[in-house]
Amino acid sequence: MTSGNLSPDEQTVLDRIEEENIDFLRLQFTDILGTVKNVSIPASQAEKAFEEGIYFDGSSIDGFVRIQESDMRLEPDPSTFAVLPWRKTEESAAARLICDVMDTSSGKPFSGDPRGVLKRAIERAEDMGYDINAAPEPEFFLFEEDEDGRATTRTNDAGGYFDLAPKDLAQDVRRDIIYGLESMGFDIEASHHEVAEGQHEINFTYDDALSTADNVATFRSVVRAIAAEHDLHATFMPKPIPRINGSGMHTHISLFEDGENAFHDENDEFNLSETAKQFTAGILEHAPAITAVSNPTVNSYKRLVPGYEAPVYVAWSDRNRSALIRKPAARVPAASRVEARFPDPSCNPYLAFAALIHAGLDGIEQGLDCPDPVRENIYEFDEEKREEYGIETLPTNLGEAVDALEEDEVIAEALGEHVYEKFIEAKRAEFKDYLVDVSDWELDRYLEKF
Repeated sequence: MTSGNLSPDEQTVLDRIEEENIDFLRLQFTDILGTVKNVSIPASQAEKAFEEGIYFDGSSIDGFVRIQESDMRLEPDPSTFAVLPWRKTEESAAARLICDVMDTSSGKPFSGDPRGVLKRAIERAEDMGYDINAAPEPEFFLFEEDEDGRATTRTNDAGGYFDLAPKDLAQDVRRDIIYGLESMGFDIEASHHEVAEGQHEINFTYDDALSTADNVATFRSVVRAIAAEHDLHATFMPKPIPRINGSGMHTHISLFEDGENAFHDENDEFNLSETAKQFTAGILEHAPAITAVSNPTVNSYKRLVPGYEAPVYVAWSDRNRSALIRKPAARVPAASRVEARFPDPSCNPYLAFAALIHAGLDGIEQGLDCPDPVRENIYEFDEEKREEYGIETLPTNLGEAVDALEEDEVIAEALGEHVYEKFIEAKRAEFKDYLVDVSDWELDRYLEKF
């Protein structure tokens, strides 16, 4: 299967489709809220997809366009081709291609495409002379399903942090997930049972920011699909069970300049360069607004409370994990990085990474001074001591986070006008709906008392 109109990378995909008996292709993209969408086409249409794109109705996608502007086009990125492990048999298989969304009226990238938002952040970094690497640590819960196949909140194990069988009954599930991810090209660094019962973490190694965001979107789909094969439901909901630890997505970031780690300084007390400190200062400066994007659900703020290992205080540290940003130990200069500990896995990774990158780059451009690290456990500070250290707190709910986003020009510009307006509109509606709802907690506490 050859065509003279295709690039070498596109031709390679066509060859693999033939070699691996691919019968269907899933053309994948995400909406503004981070939900993975896909259009399935016969593999025989791959060449057409590369040459002409695939058209779809953008008005049916949350936050995209109005009905009178509905025609949009998907352009597959050949570098993202991967065979779906749960659809593979000896006779046939399905594969995935991640797409960029194009505006058919202008022929340019659609301003509301989250992947395009991240590409613009990467371009800004490149204009400043930097390449960006990122590595996430997404956590998730595995729950049993009921007799109708619906998710419950019953965990299938009683394991804790780093536990082994028999307490960690999900070892086989994690193993199958890892095999599936590796078959799709993931380089898995580690996996383990997390602190809470039924909670797990699988880490993949750092990559450029765009590939990493693609990987997060893919990761969530793979985890859910393979968990379902074990009759389990995987959820990336930040806090599915009250009064235990929630799920985070700690995100490690570093900048490289001319092939060298721009965050490393051998002569600094913390081995952090001035560039790294300014980048850190930028994230701290814009953290309240970033939170609306990196912690985008009402439920996110049930995780961001003191006492459950989630950071709520705007500070950084080189050792303790109660701070918003941590400088992890690095064995070699190339591994110097900062770790943003507040994002959670319900976020749209493209938008969250873009917000973090723009905030950090703003810190560099403005030459912001980084505060001293806080090496004590901030959870144990009273309000007076936090004021003494100048430590502020993150928004306590989604409404406050959206307020902060509306007041932050840097993060607004990071998202772009279209995504910014549609995102705020959706999140205002979500928070309003939450405020008028009556929870089981309220009924249990007040119905018979008053």
